[in-house]
Amino acid sequence: MTEAGTMKQKRGSGFFSVLQRVGRAFMLPIALLPIAGLLLGVGASFTNLATLEAYNLLGVMGPGTFPYSVFTLLSSVGTVIFDNLPLLFALGVALGMAENEKATATLSAAIAFFVMHKTIHALLDISGKLEAGAMPEGTIADVVGIPSLQMGVFGGIIVGLGVAWLNNRFYKIRLPNVISFFGGTRFVPIISTLAYILVGALMFFIWPFVQSGIYALGDLVLRSGYAGTLIYGFIERILIPFGLHHVFYLPFWQTGVGGSAMIDGVMVYGAQNIFFAELASPNTTRFSVEACRFMSGKFPLMIFGLPGAALAMYTCAEPGKKRAAGGLLLSAALTSMLTGITEPLEFTFLFVAPVLYVIHSIFAGLAYMLMHLLNVGVGMTFSGGLIDLTLFGILQGNAKTNWIMIPVVGAVYFIVYFLLFRFLIRYRNYATPGREVGDDEVKLYTRADYNEKKQDKRKEADHEVSKLILEGLGGRENIANLDCCATRLRVTVKDESAVNESLLKQSGARGVIRRGGGIQIVYGPQVSVIKSELEEYIDTL
Repeated sequence: MTEAGTMKQKRGSGFFSVLQRVGRAFMLPIALLPIAGLLLGVGASFTNLATLEAYNLLGVMGPGTFPYSVFTLLSSVGTVIFDNLPLLFALGVALGMAENEKATATLSAAIAFFVMHKTIHALLDISGKLEAGAMPEGTIADVVGIPSLQMGVFGGIIVGLGVAWLNNRFYKIRLPNVISFFGGTRFVPIISTLAYILVGALMFFIWPFVQSGIYALGDLVLRSGYAGTLIYGFIERILIPFGLHHVFYLPFWQTGVGGSAMIDGVMVYGAQNIFFAELASPNTTRFSVEACRFMSGKFPLMIFGLPGAALAMYTCAEPGKKRAAGGLLLSAALTSMLTGITEPLEFTFLFVAPVLYVIHSIFAGLAYMLMHLLNVGVGMTFSGGLIDLTLFGILQGNAKTNWIMIPVVGAVYFIVYFLLFRFLIRYRNYATPGREVGDDEVKLYTRADYNEKKQDKRKEADHEVSKLILEGLGGRENIANLDCCATRLRVTVKDESAVNESLLKQSGARGVIRRGGGIQIVYGPQVSVIKSELEEYIDTL
């Protein structure tokens, strides 16, 4: 390969690696959705008068009763999480993408989020665009109490990614002595504030054009009809091995790409937001199929299709390994059915038989399309398992969701997956659990196996000062707690007699103060950088 080709490959690999990290970072705020959805689903279900009347529960659970008050509270708590997802994404993405000093990055993201939206608000106010009719409907939203541009989770992601980069770039910065107090981790919230004043001003000018582009893309997908739904389902599933599926589906769920709807006089953007707004509304008689088309297709796959594949793999296992394989596959199948967490099963046949995964992805696209064709309106938090089906399908009633078509299609999927996987495993002799060559351990595979033989993350840096400090403190095992104030490294040690002041002074300390197990090492305003480097050095040991 030529030098240019090698450089191009490295750049591509680096970009792919960044996208993987972004996808993993998205999972932090997404992990909040199940509990929020559970609270909102239970609360909205048992405060919906039509549901209570259908089950003859108005007398014991209707308005004015104690249970009704409790479920109203649950619904409100769930709603507040969905209402503030942009801020949660800013915090979660910054936390996930920060390489070090994650607490500093998270705090800085919160500051930057408020600064950006307050800057946008000020410019909207100055330009008179906050007045009624001055901006197109839906472009202005209340963001944590600040009237600003409707940026949705994109706004949070812009903040999270930007602040994480600033944190990774500047958390060890050394400033001139006269202002050295503001160096290191203290510099990150400062530079984040200044940077996001500029970002807010930039968004004021360019975001209206971005909004137009986003909605145009959404319209294109929505106008593609059933074919668009099939392609969406296929792409969402085929991206899972690369960890990029969150990057793909999130805009459909949380922004105008997934459509918009007027609910109780409020314009709501994003498929999942539309579903949960309808769930919370007492006026909903039928959930939007156009919104749920980006979610409902998961249920036949998670609850029926993949368990069928698990049964096929079990029946194909060698007699002597059937018991071990059965225990693993049953656990993975139940996990998929109940919670919609499918990675243990999917990565098992992806790892040994990629062809099966391509077939699985095609069936995923078909499942989404079939749910769309059959007018199924069941939403979800993130999983697509029995828990979500019960909360957002069965409890809402078939008239509002047409959930009954999920087990009908699912039964067919179970049979097809079982027969097809069983045939291909035997015909191609795939090494699924229980069919491994020789005495290999029966196991399910993970993303770590799929991404095996990764090289070391980075070269070991020269930590001479950190090495001296660590030796002076009696080694890693002797440190119970490590922190710093404005000028001092504050350490709690387990054995005070193991502390060597001579080594600490060789590291550049201006003084050492001992109070029992509490050791204060005076370095001056650069101490936050020294602390960060010491923590990094300890992590490499």
